Amino acid sequence: MSAPVDPVAGLTGPDGSPAHTPALSRRLSAFMYEGVLLFGVLMISGLIYAGLTQMKHALQGALGFQVFLFLVLGLYFVWFWTHGGQTVAMKAWHIRLVDTEGRAVTWQRASLRYVLSWLWFVPALVSMRSLGFHSGAAFFGALFAGVVTYALLTRLHPQRQFWHDAVCGTRLVTWRHPPRQRPSKP
Repeated sequence: MSAPVDPVAGLTGPDGSPAHTPALSRRLSAFMYEGVLLFGVLMISGLIYAGLTQMKHALQGALGFQVFLFLVLGLYFVWFWTHGGQTVAMKAWHIRLVDTEGRAVTWQRASLRYVLSWLWFVPALVSMRSLGFHSGAAFFGALFAGVVTYALLTRLHPQRQFWHDAVCGTRLVTWRHPPRQRPSKP
């Protein structure tokens, strides 16, 4: 897809080289990998919630369950973003979240980014509701179209950042640790 844009002004990676915005294809790959990891996180969280609330049916207390899962996801992302700037998927794809000055993200900024990152899904969910679609295929089709459309909006940003990052004062950068030096043999 797109090659990394010019170095992000003033930001450097751990090896002192200029920090670049990761290619959109890498960011979307990390996004997909994150989805696979979050499936496990949400399954375990759902099991815990069902056990604690004696939930017998998936639709029983659905709003409370949805709020709980929203908070679990928020805790997951905010904790990782404020403790090293990388979730597990971001580490695998060498992507790090920093503020516009290249510093670690505060919990307030990470929390705002989490809430605004739901912009990925809002257009798809609103169109599903307004068009009256209820099938699984329609849901995933609308979700896919909404995510691709939102991702392509990075083309309108000067540093190719997502719009929720622009609003929050954060940015994604390529973050590769320098190779470890092997001790020399005497």
